[in-house]
Amino acid sequence: MFIPDNIYYESNVINYKLGKELIEKYKNENVNLIEIENHNNIEEMRKKENSEFPKMKRNIIIGIRKTHKFVPNHKTSDFLVPYTSSGCTAMCMYCYLVCNYNKCAYLRLFVNREEMLDKIIKTSEKSEKELTFEIGSNSDLILENTITGNLVWTIENFVKSNKGFLTFPTKFDMVDPILNLDHKNRIIIRMSVNPQEIINKVEFGTSSLKNRIEAINKLAKHGYKVGIIIAPIILIDNWQKYYQNLIKELAERLDNSIKEKVFFEMIFMTYSYIHSKINEEAFPNAIKLYDKNLMTVRGRGKYGYKKEVREEAEKFLREQMKKYFPNNSIEYIV
Repeated sequence: MFIPDNIYYESNVINYKLGKELIEKYKNENVNLIEIENHNNIEEMRKKENSEFPKMKRNIIIGIRKTHKFVPNHKTSDFLVPYTSSGCTAMCMYCYLVCNYNKCAYLRLFVNREEMLDKIIKTSEKSEKELTFEIGSNSDLILENTITGNLVWTIENFVKSNKGFLTFPTKFDMVDPILNLDHKNRIIIRMSVNPQEIINKVEFGTSSLKNRIEAINKLAKHGYKVGIIIAPIILIDNWQKYYQNLIKELAERLDNSIKEKVFFEMIFMTYSYIHSKINEEAFPNAIKLYDKNLMTVRGRGKYGYKKEVREEAEKFLREQMKKYFPNNSIEYIV
């Protein structure tokens, strides 16, 4: 279990059951507790140098989520939903939250979970069709659950309603607490994977590929619908070999029952000037992800792979998928 160096908390979180439990827990563990006015504006954190990014990730912020806007989505869900956390303790060098929060992309926990889940359930029950809600677009709920128990709570309470689905991605293998829940086939879990060589060099603090695959098999065995996200696809030296081996390893190590029905998503890396500056100072010896020969500007301060580079890579990946997973759907490649 992650034990933070400091807890920054809004004073009124103790008016919520989860907030009171978290504050009491960290008091008992002798973690330094620092009261703040607003989880979005911690001045001492904003003023820290980029080089302190890994140390900043050792903190947890506890607050109340004020924004509850559902954003329409047209990939594997109907809506992206703000939920019980933002950020995480891992330090993936491409994390898109860094674009939004800069070096303040640390783990924030929101204690007003009843309010958030109630809106999801009411929206679902009012709809004429079955809706799917993406509750993990801002965080990793498998990781968060090791601290708050929120994912167990969410599944147990969501399935009391009679409509809709929840989905979320993860890079972590700590799935045991949810395996024996009665999820009523209404929870869709998507495991994000990359070659182990890339996990080692880029996805600091996440689970190994071997453990992620084992987690997929566990989830499928306990009736969860499972997808696999190959993402972000990063075109480093020898990328063809790495991704071919990844797809082959998935084909060899996934249980036959999951191979028959698993679906895939594939996402190419988007990088940014902000990532570059933080990574240079926080991880000076790490691999350089920006490659001017392969990448081009995609929006203000953002970079993506050039059209011809991406098309060549997509062709290669589709060929590998056809070879090892000929009967499985690729929901999208972006």
